[in-house]
Amino acid sequence: MDYFPLFIDLKNKPCLVIGAGEIAARKIELLAKAGADITVIAPEISSQVSQLEETYDLTIIQKSFAAEDIHRQRLIISATNQKNINKLVAATAEKHNIPVNVVDSPSLCSFIVPAIIDRSPIVAAISSGGASPVLSRLLRAKIESLIPPAFGRLAQLAEKYRGLVKEHINPPSERRIFWEKTLQGSIAELFYSGEEAEAEARLKSEILNTSGTHKVIGEVYLVGAGPGDPDLLTFRALRLMQQADVVVYDRLVSPEILELVRRDAEKIYVGKQKSNHSLPQESINDLLARLALAGKRVVRLKGGDPFIFGRGGEEIETLVEHNINFQVVPGITAASGCATYGGIPLTHRDHAQSCTFITGHLKDNTVNLNYQQLVAPNQTIVIYMGLTGLENICQSFIQHGASPELPIALIQQGTTHSQRVITSTLRSMPDLIKNQDIQPPTLIIIGSVVSLHNKLKWFHPEDSVSYE
Repeated sequence: MDYFPLFIDLKNKPCLVIGAGEIAARKIELLAKAGADITVIAPEISSQVSQLEETYDLTIIQKSFAAEDIHRQRLIISATNQKNINKLVAATAEKHNIPVNVVDSPSLCSFIVPAIIDRSPIVAAISSGGASPVLSRLLRAKIESLIPPAFGRLAQLAEKYRGLVKEHINPPSERRIFWEKTLQGSIAELFYSGEEAEAEARLKSEILNTSGTHKVIGEVYLVGAGPGDPDLLTFRALRLMQQADVVVYDRLVSPEILELVRRDAEKIYVGKQKSNHSLPQESINDLLARLALAGKRVVRLKGGDPFIFGRGGEEIETLVEHNINFQVVPGITAASGCATYGGIPLTHRDHAQSCTFITGHLKDNTVNLNYQQLVAPNQTIVIYMGLTGLENICQSFIQHGASPELPIALIQQGTTHSQRVITSTLRSMPDLIKNQDIQPPTLIIIGSVVSLHNKLKWFHPEDSVSYE
């Protein structure tokens, strides 16, 4: 261990910052968050530091640094680009036994400023010992994604009830189990979702009514997995996936996303394909309720967004009937994700002032849609699950007045490295794809915005092919 990790109380303590540029401003803000009494010395003061002067009640001394400026400070940071000044600051600080950090000069530092994850009173710090600050920040970003913003307030709640827990739950091993379940279970999730008063009331009730056995209350999280690219998951989705006991997932959830699920979680596949439903929707609804009533934390993982052709509403109706707690975590729906990765803006001032999402399921070998409304100009039509009925859709658009030359795009496995984009017209698309092996999931986009694809496409997976 090259550096001893340490947290210092700087509240109302005198700290000195040498320099007043952009980097110095960042250091000033960090010290200010810790409550330090900050003095800044620099011959020139940047606009960033000037803006901070009133906010943090800084003492600014506009002059060049001199050795006599160091006296009785608790901590010093030098953020200048002048090597001679930085060396003087470091040498003088060492003489007075004051911790000093010289930005980007590890050899002159007696301490390193880490990458910080601030969920006060929970604070985590990551350091590479000056070897690679960028790597520390990248690691911080990964950890940040796993720690909810309300984590600090949850810690304050735990502190508030520590005494009551100690009074009602013995021995210490039982208290540890109680806190582990509480801080990872339904009470914590209520807190994270903004139900802080309800979370506190439930915590107090569980403490006062504890009988030495602490059953985990089951709940269900309907999580949108997005269109396929794991990078498009929300922070909350990832966190819930990594704490679930059971994951119930469908066909549109990519293997890469499933890899992010907690390793020891039970995984139950309930995907639906054309004429092949592994479980009817009613059975899925009942399965979610049954698992939660057994005390499980259940993630219902859905491709796209749970409330956009995801039947999430039907599933939570069943949960409400059984008085089961649930959360719904939005995901990037296929229309947004696939269109974006395909370089096709769904709205554009010169092309479309509205966008309509519809489902293209065949019924009696036809697609029953309000074509009269869909062929209106200046709009974009996005069709989910319409590949089987594509020829019928194109013919019906033309029959109801749409131009046969109206652009149309098929986006197969959008946002993934298997993405394919095929663009053509209503007249030509059915014949164009007859000899193409087009597989679901495939999204259909109709409208003049499709004409922007070649100009605006930015995502280039190795095996992506675009046809005209």
